[in-house]
Amino acid sequence: MTKLLKIKHHHTIPFAGGLYRTTTRSNVASLALATSPFQFSSGYCSKTCIPSRLKLVSSTCYATLSAVVKPQESAFDGKEAALLVDELRTNFNTGRTRSYEWRISQLQNIAKMIDEKEKCITEALYQDLSKPELEAFLAELSNTKSSCMLAIKELKNWMAPETVKTSVTTFPSSAQIVSEPLGVVLVISAWNFPFLLSVEPVIGAISAGNAVVLKPSEIAPATSSLLAKLFSEYLDETAIRVVEGGVLNTALLDQKWDKIFFTGGARVGRIVMAAAAKNLTPVVLELGGKCPALVDSDVNLQVAARRIITGKWACNNGQACIGVDYVITTKDFAPKLIDALKTELKTFFGENPLKSKDVSRIVNSFHFKRLESMMKENGVANKIVHGGQTMEDKLKISPTILVDVPEESSMMQEEIFGPLLPVITVSKIEDGFQVIRSKPKPLAAYLFTDNKVLQNRFVENVSAGGMGINETVLHVTLKDLPFGGVGESGIGAYHGKFSYETFSHKKGVLYRSFDGDSDLRYPPYTPEKKRVLKALLSSDIFGAILAFFGFSKDS
Repeated sequence: MTKLLKIKHHHTIPFAGGLYRTTTRSNVASLALATSPFQFSSGYCSKTCIPSRLKLVSSTCYATLSAVVKPQESAFDGKEAALLVDELRTNFNTGRTRSYEWRISQLQNIAKMIDEKEKCITEALYQDLSKPELEAFLAELSNTKSSCMLAIKELKNWMAPETVKTSVTTFPSSAQIVSEPLGVVLVISAWNFPFLLSVEPVIGAISAGNAVVLKPSEIAPATSSLLAKLFSEYLDETAIRVVEGGVLNTALLDQKWDKIFFTGGARVGRIVMAAAAKNLTPVVLELGGKCPALVDSDVNLQVAARRIITGKWACNNGQACIGVDYVITTKDFAPKLIDALKTELKTFFGENPLKSKDVSRIVNSFHFKRLESMMKENGVANKIVHGGQTMEDKLKISPTILVDVPEESSMMQEEIFGPLLPVITVSKIEDGFQVIRSKPKPLAAYLFTDNKVLQNRFVENVSAGGMGINETVLHVTLKDLPFGGVGESGIGAYHGKFSYETFSHKKGVLYRSFDGDSDLRYPPYTPEKKRVLKALLSSDIFGAILAFFGFSKDS
C-alpha cells in the first residue's frame, strides 16, 4: 500500500517541499497513535505538539519511513544546500553569533523550549519509539536540559581567554589561548535518542558561537518534524536551521562546512568522513560498537543484574550505542548471573514483557527483521535461555538472553543494537580481557567487581571510549567527563565544556610591546649572537650574560 507524507518547509530559503512517498506496513501504521497514552485531537497532539505539516494520509507508519523515502517532487539539491550555507555564512560573518549576549539568549531559549514543550517532546518520542515517558524524561529531556543549564552557567568562563606562560626568548611578553567559533557547522543526529542526540551537540555549537544546521534522523520523523517546528519558534533562524529529509543528504555533505558532527553507525560514518575530506572539513564521529560487560563472581548479584538490565533493556530496549552488547563471565558463575537477570527482568517488566509499557519497541520493521534473523541463525536459536518471543505487528521483541553463541555468528560480529544479550563464558575472569581486545574498540566497556586490582587492570588494559566500574551508561551523564569513541567507535568527544571545545578553535596569541627589542634575532648573524642565543635557549641565564659581554664560562 502506498502512503503519502507531506512535508512543508518553513525556512526563508526554498527548502525541499512537496510530497514524499513511502511504503508502509498497514498492521503497524496506526501503532504510534493507537497505543499512545497521550491525548489527541483529530489524530494530532491536542496541544499541536507535532506540527500540522506532518500530515497523515490514511495511516502512516512512523517506524518504516527511513529506508524507502523518495522525493516525488522537488528535492533538496546542491543549489539549495549551497544557498543555505551561503546565507548562514553571511550571517555568521556579521559577528552576531560571536557575542556572549547572542549565545546566552539562544541557550536560554533552548531551556525554555524544553520546559514549555516537555509533553510535546515526550509524545514525539513515544510516536517514534514507544519510549516510556519516564525513560524519555530521564534519558533525553533531563540530560539535554542539564547540558543547557551548565552551558548557561559556565559560558562566561568558557569564553574567557586562558593566560599561559611565556619564555625568556619572548621577554617581555604575555600570551593567551583564545577560543573562537569555527563558523558554519553541520550536526547529523541519530534516531535512537532523537531529541538528546540532536539538541546536545547544537548546544555545544551555539555555546561556541557558531551558525549551525541540524539534520535530524528521518527514522524518527515525529521528533524530526517537531524539532524543525520548535527551532523555528524558539531560536534565531538567521543562524540556526533544521533540514529534514532522506537517509543521507549528499547535497548537504557536499558543502563546505567548518565542522561536521555525526552520530550514527560506522558505515555511514565512513561516508561522512570521505565527503568531509574533500573539503578538509574536520569531523566528530560518534559511532558505537560492541560494548562489553565483564562480570566477576564477587559482585552484589542483585545490584549487578539490575544495572546490567538498565544498561540494556531499560535503555531504549537495547537500541543505544553505549548499551551493554554482550556479557562475559566465568562458566561457574554464569548460571547464577543468568538466574538473577531473569528474576530482575520479571520484576522490571512482568511475566509478559511484550505487553509492558516500560519497554520501547524496535524502531522499524527492517531492524525488527534484522534482530529476528540474528536469533534464527544456525547455531544461535538453540542458545536462547530466556525470552525470544516476538510480536511483529507491534515491533516488539522480548528481553532475550543467550549463552555461548558461536563467535562467527552475526550476533558476535556485529553491533546488536537490540534486546538480545549473549552471555560469553570463560574459564577465568581475566580471559575476558582477550575477548574484548579481539574486537574493535567499543564506545563503552563495563566491569563488575569489588577486586581493586582487577579494576585497575581493566582501566589500564582495555581501550574504550568510556568506562563504568560496577555501573552501566551513567558515566555519560557526568558533564565533566568527555563522551566519545576511540578507533572504530568514533573520533572526537563532547559533553559539558568538551562540547564547547569541540566546536571551537583554540587560537594561540602572543602579545608584545615595541619595548625591549633586541638585535640578537636579526641579521647579520655573528658568533657572539650565536653564543648568546644558545645560552638563552638552553635556559642558561648566567652563560647568556657572559656571552653578551663577550665572555664564556671557560674563560
